[in-house]
Parts: sequence; structure tokens; C-alpha cells
Amino acid sequence: MKKITLLIILLFGVVVYSQNYNIKNIDANTKYSDFGVTYYGENSAIYASSKKTKQSRNRKWYLNSQPFLELYKATVTANGEFVESELFSTDLNTKMHESNVTFTKDLKTVYFSRDNYDSKKYSTNDKGWVLIQLYKADIDADGNWKNITKLPFNSDQFDTGHPSLNADNTKLYFASNRPGSMGLTDIWAVEIKSDGTYSEPYNLGPEVNTTKSEMFPFINAENVLYYSSNGMKDGNGGLDIYAIKIQDKKGFGEAVNLGFPINTAKDDFSLVFQNGKKTGHFSSNRDGGKGDDDIYSFEELANPITAKCSQFVQGIVREKESGALLPGALVTLYDAKGDKVESIVADKFAVFNFKVNCDSSYKVRAIKDYYDMDEKTFASTNEANLELALNLDLGSSEFVYVRGKLMIKINPIYFDLDKSYIRPDAQIELDRVVRIMQKYPKLKIDLGSHTDSRARDSYNWSLSNRRAKSSKDWIVSQGIDPSRIKAQGFGETELVNKCSNGVNCSETDHQLNRRTEFIIVNPEVIK
Repeated sequence: MKKITLLIILLFGVVVYSQNYNIKNIDANTKYSDFGVTYYGENSAIYASSKKTKQSRNRKWYLNSQPFLELYKATVTANGEFVESELFSTDLNTKMHESNVTFTKDLKTVYFSRDNYDSKKYSTNDKGWVLIQLYKADIDADGNWKNITKLPFNSDQFDTGHPSLNADNTKLYFASNRPGSMGLTDIWAVEIKSDGTYSEPYNLGPEVNTTKSEMFPFINAENVLYYSSNGMKDGNGGLDIYAIKIQDKKGFGEAVNLGFPINTAKDDFSLVFQNGKKTGHFSSNRDGGKGDDDIYSFEELANPITAKCSQFVQGIVREKESGALLPGALVTLYDAKGDKVESIVADKFAVFNFKVNCDSSYKVRAIKDYYDMDEKTFASTNEANLELALNLDLGSSEFVYVRGKLMIKINPIYFDLDKSYIRPDAQIELDRVVRIMQKYPKLKIDLGSHTDSRARDSYNWSLSNRRAKSSKDWIVSQGIDPSRIKAQGFGETELVNKCSNGVNCSETDHQLNRRTEFIIVNPEVIK
């Protein structure tokens, strides 16, 4: 990759289709570097190329053995091709590199990138490198570019290039590695004052820039910045093209990767839109191109940028009756269409949080074993990085009516075959009974243990009573007054289905009869 450009490419001679873009390698590409399109009026484009022509100097750059870059002008056809290409201006082109221009809307002023070369002399930094600088020129009545000057915020010691003017020509965006940059090169901007002077350059911040390279900015009429970066986590390799809304001198929300076929594993850069259209051009050195860097036309089918704005919703899950924290609750976020966005488990402090889009509607729902579900709807605002507070209260599903009787709601208590000792999994359920009896200190229960009809009646009676006694003893061992529990085994005398002696039933049907129930004797004490 070269110091001057940072390039890209695509598939030779074919149109590539995707959900968001159609692209095509234009016929005007050469085996050299062709890149960096800017529109000059409605039907013309200016671009940089190192191609050999009769008019070009053909002086070669030692780093790639190609001629130095010159600015060319071409007519843009209805299908995005470049025809009638010629050198743009002998006033602007020199024996050094020129590339990447931007024009004021009246087309009377141009800003452009050039090697640090002025008055037929070049300047270097302290290490002997000729760096990129930003220049400005005005057109005179005869169509010649005059008053060519270096912008005042250049320096021999760092690069400044790749200019792009906003729609009302009050801001100039550019790439630079000047002091204050976050990475190798960053996107910067200056305000252009009414008297033609410039503000101090300002960095667009971490929403745009990374610790690596950002360059080739293009700002559209909606203040969406398109630029290239090789420092994003979701990059495909090399430079990828991103878009982000600019607000208050910085990126608003998250930069959006434009995806394939715009981006590839190679360098993709210099994307521009034609004024008021969904068509434009970008550059790439991807595999399958005609040369070093190639120019591609594109049509945008669907805008992948919604100027993503992020907010955070945070809340706590509590028990409705007592206000107790409920860590471990499952909290799920749904969008306005009811589609699941994300699920998380509330942490040890019962806290949950989600990142959401601005100006959108959502529903959040919490569930936890033995509790009724709770859900709330909310709408985010259009302010970036705002935190929303939202609490969920789960009503306790402690009791359930079964066959007309109010019971403590627990999962089935299992015993090993022909055994009555309390297994660890049964202790979890019995512990819930203990907590409920502690919560309601006047609550009394009838503890009933039941078996299925298989085995002798007398054996089942005896086994169920042993299991009932074991269950009561465990509860009492946790500090519950034994007078509050009446434990009894019923054997197979209170079957809940037809699976009596001699009836052929499934294991599932028999399991329904093997149960331990905790019937509330005095439901009036429950508030």
C-alpha cells in the first residue's frame, strides 16, 4: 500500500449485486492507479491517476515505479462510466503528486491535496520526507486556476490532505496525522469563517477515529460522513468504508460498515455520492481489478445507515410484594415489532442493562421461577448516550390452585426408588416451602405424600408415610415449628387419574400420582 493513496479493487468487467449496492468496475480504469473521484458540476468528475498519456509528464515515483499522480477530468455517463478523459488543469498539476479535490458549490474555489511543493520547490520534514499538504485555488474569468496557496493549518512536519467540503461550504473535513491525532491518521475539520479565515482544526473524536488509519472523508448534505478506516473491530481487512452521522463536531452513534460488495479484504476508499442521487463512485485495489487502484461506480439500493444513536436502559428486578432484589431473573428486550433483540440474566445485584437505538420503542420482560412475569414498554429519545432507568417488579407466584385446593407452588419432589431420604434436588424445593412459611409465620399446611398404584397397597401406604415424615423432618430441621405441619402419607388412595391397580398407563401418567403436596390450611393469613 502506498503512502499517497490507500487503495482498493473489485471484479473485472462485471456488475456485483447485493442487498444494499450494485457496483461495477468502470471501463476507464488502467493498469496504473486510478482513484479519488470528485464531481465537478452535474456531468463531470475529477480524479487522480498515474496513467501514461501524451500530455502527462511520465516522471516516475521511486516508491512504486509509476508516474506521479495527476488530476484528470472526465464526462460521467448515465451509467457511471468515464469518457473524454483529459488532464484537468496545467495550473494545478505539477511534477509532484496531486489528488483528491473538493469544490465550493459555485465551482469557483477548489481545495486539493498535493505533495509539499510550492514555487517549483519542495519541502521536507525533519526526516527528509515530502509530506501531503492541502492547497486552495480560485478560478478566474478565463477559467484558469489562480491564487494557489497552502492552507494555514499545514505543517512541513505532518500530513494534511483528502479535503471534503460540507453542503454549505462552512466546514472543511480532511485527513491528518497532526499532533492530537488518536492514531496513524485521523479525520479532522475546520470551520470556514465568513471572512475566509479558518478555525483551529478539531478532531472528530473516538466515534470516528481509531488508533490506526482513518482517511478519505466525504460529507454529504445530510451531514453523514463517509470515510475509510483500517482500525475498526468489524473491518474486513485493509481499509473499509464506514458512515456516521456528524453532530456537534463529532460522530453521533456508531460508525456503520457499508459491507460487501463495497468493502473487501483489500483497501476500499474514497466513496462519493452524486449530488441528490443514490449513485456514485468509490475506489479499491481489490482482486480482479484492471490495475493498481481502480474506480468503481455504484448504485445504493438500500441505505445501511440509520445514523445509529445509542442509549442505555438499566434497571433492577425486585419482588413486587417485599421489594427484595431478584438476581438471576431472565430479562428479555423486544423491539416494536415484538422481535427478540437480546436476553440477559440480572446480575448479583439484580441489575440488568441493554444498549438500544435512539428514538425507538421497546418492551422489556422479566421472568423468574415461582414468580409472575412482569413487562414494561418504553421509548428511547433522540439524544445520544442517554441512560434510561427502568425497574421491573415480579409478583410472587408462591401459590397455585390444584383441584380446588390452594397449595404451595413447587416443582415435583423426587425420591429414589423405594427410598424416603431427601435428595439434594428435593432440598431445593423444600427450601422454598421453608422460605414461604417464614414469610407467612401463621401459615399452616397439610403435607401429603402420594404414590402410584404399582406395588402392594400396604407397601405404598407405608412408603408414602415415610416420605411424608422425611419431608416434614427436613422442614422442621430448618427452624419451622412442627405444630404448623401435619404430615400424612396416602399411598395410592388419592390418585389424580384412572391409573389404578391393573390399568395399563404410561410412565408419565404414573408420575402424576407420585407427588408431595403442601396444602394451605388457613389461606386467610396470606395477604
